[in-house]
Amino acid sequence: MSTLLKKKVDGWAVKALPGRCVFCLDALQGHLPWCEACFPELPWNLPACPVCAEPQPGAARGRRCGHCLRRSPGYDRAWVPLRYDAEVAGLVQRFKFDASPRAGRVLLELLKAGLSPAVQRWPDALVPVPLHPRRSRERGFDQAHWMAVRLGRQLGCPLSLAQRNRDTRTQRGLDRGERRRNLRGAFRVPAGLPRRVVLVDDVMTTGATLDALAVACRQAGAEEVQAWAVARTPAGRH
Repeated sequence: MSTLLKKKVDGWAVKALPGRCVFCLDALQGHLPWCEACFPELPWNLPACPVCAEPQPGAARGRRCGHCLRRSPGYDRAWVPLRYDAEVAGLVQRFKFDASPRAGRVLLELLKAGLSPAVQRWPDALVPVPLHPRRSRERGFDQAHWMAVRLGRQLGCPLSLAQRNRDTRTQRGLDRGERRRNLRGAFRVPAGLPRRVVLVDDVMTTGATLDALAVACRQAGAEEVQAWAVARTPAGRH
C-alpha cells in the first residue's frame, strides 16, 4: 500500500471510527484513544534501568544497568514508558515511516500517560532530536520535531532547536560503541539553554543519539538534562 493511500485510510479511520479503541476497536468511555482493557496489556517498560530506561530482568529492579555503571550517559535520566514491541512497534512504524498523524497522537498520549505530573512540569525547554536536513527532505517528515511541538504546547514549555553538524551514517547494524563513535560531535545547540532541558524522540535504541545530544546541550548551558521517548528497544534487538 502506498504512503498516500495509507494516509487516506488513516484519515478515513479517524472519521469512521470515532469513540473506538485504537487497539481493539471497542467503544470508548472517556477521551483517551484506548480502552481500559487494552491499556494495562501494552508492553510497559517495567522494570527498567533508572538512568537509561533499558528494560531489565526482574532481579535487577531499580538498579543501574551494567552500561550505566561502566559509563554514565550525558543525560541525567531517561523516561521511556513503553517497550518497542507488539502494538507499540506498529504505531511507531506507521508514525515514523508513513507520517500517520493518528498514530502520532496516540503515541504522544501514551508518552504523557507514562509521565507523572511532576515530571511533566520539570523541563524549562524541550529539544527534539534533529534529523539532518537531507534526511528530513528525503523522508518528508521529522517525527521528533512533530512530537515536541505538540508536547510543548500541551505542557506550556518552549522549544529549543538543535542541528546536526553532519549527516551521520545509519545506526542500523552498529553496536553500542560504534553508535556512540558515529555520533560524536554530530550535534550543535545554540548557546543560552535554560537550566533544565528535555530531549524528545519517538524511540530510544541504545541511547547513543540522546547521549550525544545531551553532551551538546550541556555545552550550550543546560545544567540538567533528561531524555523522553515513547518506546525503548530491548537489549539484544538493537
